[in-house]
Amino acid sequence: MPFFSFLEFLKLTVVYRLFVLFLLCAATVNSVASDYGSRGLIDIPSARMSADGTLTTTAAIQSSNSAYSLTYQATPWLEGTFRYTGFNDFFFYDRNYEVKFKLFSETELRPQVAVGIRDFVGTGVFGSEYVVASKAINNFDFTVGMGWGRLAGKGDASNPMTRLSDSFEVRDQNTGLGGKVAKDSFFSGEQVGFFGGATYSFKTLPLTAMLEYNPDQYKWEQSLGGAKPKSPISAAVKWDAAPGISLTLSRQHGQEWGAEVSVALDTFSRPTKPPRRQFRSSLEFSADELPQGIDPNSWYDSLLFDAERSGLLLVEGTVDRRAQHATLVMGNTEYAVWSDAVDNMTTLADLHLPATIDNFTIVVEEEGHRLHSLVMRRPSSNYGPKRPVLRQKMRVEPVKPQAVVQHKTDFNQKKIFFDVNLGNRLQLFDPDDPARYQLYADVGISLALPKSWVLSGAYGFDITNNFGASTRKSDSVLPRVRSNVVRYLTEGETGLDSLYLQKRGNLRNDIYYRAYGGVLETMYSGVGAEVLYQPFKSSLAFGLSANSVRQRDYDKSFKHLDYKTTTGFASVYWASPFYNFDAAFHAGRYLAKDIGGTLEVRRTFRNGWMVGLWATITDVSSEDFGEGSFDKGMFFKIPLDGLFGVGSRSNYSMRMRPIQRDGGQRLEDFSGSIWWDTRNARYDAFTNKAVRSGR
Repeated sequence: MPFFSFLEFLKLTVVYRLFVLFLLCAATVNSVASDYGSRGLIDIPSARMSADGTLTTTAAIQSSNSAYSLTYQATPWLEGTFRYTGFNDFFFYDRNYEVKFKLFSETELRPQVAVGIRDFVGTGVFGSEYVVASKAINNFDFTVGMGWGRLAGKGDASNPMTRLSDSFEVRDQNTGLGGKVAKDSFFSGEQVGFFGGATYSFKTLPLTAMLEYNPDQYKWEQSLGGAKPKSPISAAVKWDAAPGISLTLSRQHGQEWGAEVSVALDTFSRPTKPPRRQFRSSLEFSADELPQGIDPNSWYDSLLFDAERSGLLLVEGTVDRRAQHATLVMGNTEYAVWSDAVDNMTTLADLHLPATIDNFTIVVEEEGHRLHSLVMRRPSSNYGPKRPVLRQKMRVEPVKPQAVVQHKTDFNQKKIFFDVNLGNRLQLFDPDDPARYQLYADVGISLALPKSWVLSGAYGFDITNNFGASTRKSDSVLPRVRSNVVRYLTEGETGLDSLYLQKRGNLRNDIYYRAYGGVLETMYSGVGAEVLYQPFKSSLAFGLSANSVRQRDYDKSFKHLDYKTTTGFASVYWASPFYNFDAAFHAGRYLAKDIGGTLEVRRTFRNGWMVGLWATITDVSSEDFGEGSFDKGMFFKIPLDGLFGVGSRSNYSMRMRPIQRDGGQRLEDFSGSIWWDTRNARYDAFTNKAVRSGR
């Protein structure tokens, strides 16, 4: 691929998008990815793991192929990689996944040992398994491994797995449509091969020299006219250009040059907070300085004024002077970490509540749902210096309905708020083109209505896009509920993206609901509702959601196509006790009227990062589903807090699929989202355990 073409491609890919975000978020971890994206040398894997929570993007360019990878250190012992490779000698794009597990950590005498599977879900083009060990000695790091499949090369020894079963003698070289777990091929084949290498890190220079022995014979490429490797030896030099950014130049197999750029970000670390703004309390304002409608003699008005200027919402407030207790209902518009929001509301409440109040309750309201109550003593009534709210004695209790509400904020109603932003759409991994894109101006609308209803919408004005260059048409045998998405992005390059009414709230303290209707998204209009039952302090929750929808016309007007359907799901959610993982399973009816289930797993960090995977299996066969065999993909939510020097709850979220088909498709934001929408304000976000959690 010519270098200029690579630059143009990079501008459109997720590598570039994440690259820019990583720079803005101040990456601080070293990037040590191989050309395959996983932790390793040049092409071969090592037993090394990145720091927990490290997300790495890699672009590796050679004359024969170009590979783009996303690698995530999901736990201290599990590394996962998604890789997209384009072959330049023949028109073919391959998508596959790799996993690597750490078996043993390095000690003074023992090397670190890991086992991994390349292309465990894919076409089998890069299919290989390995056991590898790495040992550091001074500035050297040595790696030796045993490989199956491509990493077996010509074969150096008999496959030891055949001693367990004769089934390991035969290796299936291809999984047909791709997307299947090639379990019948794992650690199979008559022979295994050995690979290895070493790196040397210079003490005074940000450089690392690499030398590796890779036995891969590139038989699949040779079968399509590719070149046979001249030598199993490759060498490279890696330059750590900046924290989290590395550039590598390699000479591979004695016959081609390679270049790699890799960017890594520690998603675990909390971003640097912007300096606190100078804050002048309303207690210091004279009466003529206060806005009209603010009564300086009202504790509620004064607290409301200070709360809104601090990025908080004061929804309700009630004082029980006889019990010397106050109850405040609060929302959060600015603080990425909810405990910070509560800490600031506690400080303001301490300033403004009547002097007779000794303790108070803060009710946490997120996305219109009242989740729990935080009961604490008034800080100024405690002896000793003031401590952060989570380090005080605080109880987390269920929300209790109040018989009387003394003060309730009347938020602006019947006033339309507009928001104008630049937006972009990106369709990755099209089999005919690695990336399609659109840059557009997005005009958002929000209108608060009586009884907690809200009208929301967005209209997109096209600036530039390349979806019109796509010649690929859907070959789906299923109703084309998603595979015609390119038509919406060409015929409806400018048009209405959404316009719907919505109401959220509580049926009781542990049951949350959501109801909505209108133009829900680019492709569908309809009505629907969701209910979530989450018992107090329980790690389990249960939900139901249903939608009756009709497919919109391709020009994104108010017209519709003939296709209509009803979807519905029963969902189970689980908050795991380790590594902040959450899992959800949805079973029900999808947009193409297929029946099945979706499993999604996400990891959420206290800084707001969320990374996850999902997979959907329905009663659609892999042949009817088409390329990819079943729906699967990755989810990212990247917080923008502190990015521009101010606190923010904004984020950049993205779903990535290897290929867009019609089986297993949902309305992504309307089929079980309350659990995820309220995730950052969950019970464990206000416990000392959350504060002390480490890497």
